[in-house]
Amino acid sequence: MKITIEKRPLSDGKKSLRLTYYYGHTTDADGKIKHQRKYEKLDLLIHDKPRTPEEKQRSTSQSNASTWDGCYKQFIKCHPEQDLSFENLTPEFIDGFKDYLQNLARTKSNQPLSQNTASTYFNKLRAVVNEANQKGVIAKNPLQQVSGIKAENNKREYLCIEELKGLAKTDCRYPDLKNAFLFSCLTGLRWSDVNKLTWEDVQAFDGGHRITFNQQKTNGLQYLDLSAQAYGLMGEGKTGRIFIGLRYSAYMNTELLRWCMAAGISRHITFHSARHTFAVTQLTMGTDIYSLSKLLGHSELKTTQIYADIIDSQRKLAMHRIPDIGL
Repeated sequence: MKITIEKRPLSDGKKSLRLTYYYGHTTDADGKIKHQRKYEKLDLLIHDKPRTPEEKQRSTSQSNASTWDGCYKQFIKCHPEQDLSFENLTPEFIDGFKDYLQNLARTKSNQPLSQNTASTYFNKLRAVVNEANQKGVIAKNPLQQVSGIKAENNKREYLCIEELKGLAKTDCRYPDLKNAFLFSCLTGLRWSDVNKLTWEDVQAFDGGHRITFNQQKTNGLQYLDLSAQAYGLMGEGKTGRIFIGLRYSAYMNTELLRWCMAAGISRHITFHSARHTFAVTQLTMGTDIYSLSKLLGHSELKTTQIYADIIDSQRKLAMHRIPDIGL
């Protein structure tokens, strides 16, 4: 049996979702093939062109669904048999899937899964097992005997305040790229969130301005108050996308590096470095880790803790910069 999710267009621009159970096909005496399917309607709708924050919330939640789908596909490749049950979820079985993700699983381009992707997929299985245990489907949780896949803490390039000031004074070939990058440094928004930001997301609030949006990797609406500096980078539009000239392309990426080099920054800076810059700057200025976690939209505090570790390492380096005083 194969299970898929179908999107069915409706007349109002929305799409309804349903599960399709495919049991294979039969061939009659005349050689005509008959496919055997059953359908289960889901009470879920998505929007082709979401406009309101609520519509965007429902549509962007598909990114999490795609992660579940990726995990499911890898699981089926690891265990193609169709008669699996929760009784099969022994510690040895789960450990076998863990080993498969780390050593045998491949992407569509036939490349090994990254450590972080393997970790993400394994955590999806862990979520299913934990849910089954909590609901009494399985009496004993086999995860107690299986360790997880630790995600890698990749090096995070960020800019210090002086470098940020230098960039602000340096010309960039694409004004929207410059403004959007600096805006991300001042707000912590990801490229995807900055790129899709519209004037309809902006409201006057408490003497300033606030944006209401749905972050790419969260399921709930986010509210972010803008500083005067950040709001000033948005220009003077009224409707539609704010940074209309922003594009994800090799030209933009190359110009970002050229712009940084012109400002005296020789490290490999990407647009995501702006988000890292925001996080490190906030911690350096005294923002507590919990508040920063909320600003970044992290679902777990341990994700934000990575930036605290960066600050600790910088403090250690600072202490070792004190010259020899002849003791």
